[in-house]
Amino acid sequence: MSRMIRRNSVRWCVFALFVAFGLCALPAMAQGNYEIQVYGADTIAPKSTMVELHSNFTPVGQKKFFDGVYPTNHQEHETLEITQGINDWSEIGFYVFTSLQDGHGWQWVGDHIRPRVRVPDSWHWPVGVSLSTEVGYQRAVYSQDTWTWEIRPIIDKSAGRWYFAVNPALERTWHGPDVVQGIGFSPAAKVGYDFTKVVSGGLEYYADYGRITAVSALHDQQQQLFVVTDLNVSPKWEINIGVGVGATASTDHWMVKGILGRHFSWVKQSQVD
Repeated sequence: MSRMIRRNSVRWCVFALFVAFGLCALPAMAQGNYEIQVYGADTIAPKSTMVELHSNFTPVGQKKFFDGVYPTNHQEHETLEITQGINDWSEIGFYVFTSLQDGHGWQWVGDHIRPRVRVPDSWHWPVGVSLSTEVGYQRAVYSQDTWTWEIRPIIDKSAGRWYFAVNPALERTWHGPDVVQGIGFSPAAKVGYDFTKVVSGGLEYYADYGRITAVSALHDQQQQLFVVTDLNVSPKWEINIGVGVGATASTDHWMVKGILGRHFSWVKQSQVD
């Protein structure tokens, strides 16, 4: 029993240090239109890797240059995400952002790294809880804020055929005009329902409300609502498709997104058996 208490104490200390480190440093960036996803609390299992391709296209978006940043209209974003499981309560992810657009060709946008920890299943919490922090660089022609940091608490819950998740992300800029803005608030949430064992449908919501201490006017906020479908064809695959609409003047009006993921396990079959 004392050994179990010590083990849980160590895990709590790691989790608390992770939270404290993120809140003290707290610099970040919104997901933008490169990786449009509401995270679940689970982490990738140890000795396994998830490779995902995020494909997002903006049929109707910003059509003019704004402070030297390319317009988003008819931009296609392809993001490679590779996530490696560390142990049964942590993982680390790496992103490569790219953009394809008439007149600019296919260009590299930037890279991010994202470590994440979660509350282990052995703690028997009634909801899934994890915490990710994401730091990275993006070129100035795609974002005025070139160095950013995000801390993202994640809470989710399955109840029968229903699934709920909320990601109340906090962000701060390291380098760029928004440094003076302090901490920003960019929540995301998802409600899903399993229509069959294979097909799930639901709604995903993404927003950027501006500074956490002074919420922006509605006109300046970014808010998007996506109708999505998840196809659970195999534990090895992740398939998510969605169409989103921007609800405010500062948000791209229409967007189409897709996520295709493949899980690879490095555990030998004999070890699994």
